[in-house]
Amino acid sequence: MASLSDLQRLLAERSAKRGQFTLSSGRESSLYIDARLTTMSPEGLVLIGQLGLQALEQSGWNVQSVGGLTLGADPVAYAIAYASGLSLRSVRAFTVRKEPKSHGTAQLIEGPFVRGDRVAIVEDVITTGGSALRAASAISANGGVVAGILAVVDRNEGGREALQEQGFPVIALTTAADIVARLA
Repeated sequence: MASLSDLQRLLAERSAKRGQFTLSSGRESSLYIDARLTTMSPEGLVLIGQLGLQALEQSGWNVQSVGGLTLGADPVAYAIAYASGLSLRSVRAFTVRKEPKSHGTAQLIEGPFVRGDRVAIVEDVITTGGSALRAASAISANGGVVAGILAVVDRNEGGREALQEQGFPVIALTTAADIVARLA
């Protein structure tokens, strides 16, 4: 069974770095969390799939699909979808492109997302909430209903509050402070 402490340990060992960094939000930070080093690993996928699915089941959001802005959200969505396939209730995964395809069907949303789906937007790390808001906007514009935002890590830098101000409930599996507490 997946445990939150195992996920926090893995994030601390593989994904957290101290130094001077510019985050994707443009902010400067002495802590960088490259969650992909965890979310794209076999152990991370197993933990995130099980813990993410459990969090969604406990949320009461009753979602049919999960996804978010590529690239950070992709392994999180796929892990949850895979874990759901091993349970009684499956949840589909999708990806929101940063720009629509310039060929074929010119879609912004890829995968088995269906108009009318109740959706959980997923994120690897929430800092400002900007990526989740972009994904939520794309889903709403394509007929989906955003039930909430699920993040692996909340940096506690205002992103949760920005999302909640837009009416989105937010669940984070862990926080940057929890990961820092486990750094050697």
